[in-house]
Amino acid sequence: MISSPFKKLIGSFIEFLSLEKGYSENTSRAYLHDLEEFASFFAQNRSLTGGKSGYTDSYKENQVGVDEVSPLIIRGYLGFLHKKNKKVTIARKLSSLRSFFRYLVKHGVITDNPADLILSPKQIKAIPVCLTVDDTFSLLNFIKTDTLAGLRNCAIFESLYSSGIRVSELAGLNLTDVDFTSCVIRVFGKGNKERIVPIGKNALDAIKAYRNSLCLEAGTQTDENGPLFLNKNNGRLTARSIARILAGIAKECGLLIPVSPHALRHSFATHMLDAGADLRVVQELLGHKNLSTTQKYTHVSIDRLMETYDKAHPRR
Repeated sequence: MISSPFKKLIGSFIEFLSLEKGYSENTSRAYLHDLEEFASFFAQNRSLTGGKSGYTDSYKENQVGVDEVSPLIIRGYLGFLHKKNKKVTIARKLSSLRSFFRYLVKHGVITDNPADLILSPKQIKAIPVCLTVDDTFSLLNFIKTDTLAGLRNCAIFESLYSSGIRVSELAGLNLTDVDFTSCVIRVFGKGNKERIVPIGKNALDAIKAYRNSLCLEAGTQTDENGPLFLNKNNGRLTARSIARILAGIAKECGLLIPVSPHALRHSFATHMLDAGADLRVVQELLGHKNLSTTQKYTHVSIDRLMETYDKAHPRR
């Protein structure tokens, strides 16, 4: 088989992920980084498969062929990763390789996927960080609303907890995505898939207060087609900035556990399930493709259920 250059094939695969699979720019960039890292490692360690080693620039020069990759070189790569990466990172990088080689098999570039028989490192299943209802209320009520930034922050975190959407989805909201009459928001999730999500009165009132104050401070109507939440330069507030703001508020509030926007999403899901919401309904609200992804939140609920049982049952 004619040797196929890595660089060109990686580019084709990333284009496939973006255009046909609808992956986000961040996800595609992560795949690109993982594959380029592996290609560079392979270029310098081809002796594991009988090829010439020490060609540090061979990846850049399009001289590395994917048909030379074997399970042995992939195992060597995983061993190399173990020196400086966590198991979850290694598992993700291996998943990137599996997807890439599966794509090449499908398109007839290679006949077998060399990553298929490689086992992912065993990981301890971590229970998602979740706030109690009391802690959640304390956090939200702690936010001061005497400034425009405070009103914005209140609206942001009320909305995150009320809807359970991802922080990236919230950052991407425009004012026109909020339906104040029907009490729903339009969200574009992973793969740019659109879904309609309910949002509560407290969150909507907080959004109204923030946007009204924004209009008064600007002295004019703001762009209805523009971002819902703005930074100090009137640009779109990023997910990273939102996470940083929340961490600061949680610290000031005195919470002893790390609080991220994703923790509010976890809390939303767990509190819904604790209150009797159907698992499939929560799956739809969260925008999960697979029910198994949503089921991880039931572990938190079961733990609390058992704790309550042990404390309350007279003949446990």
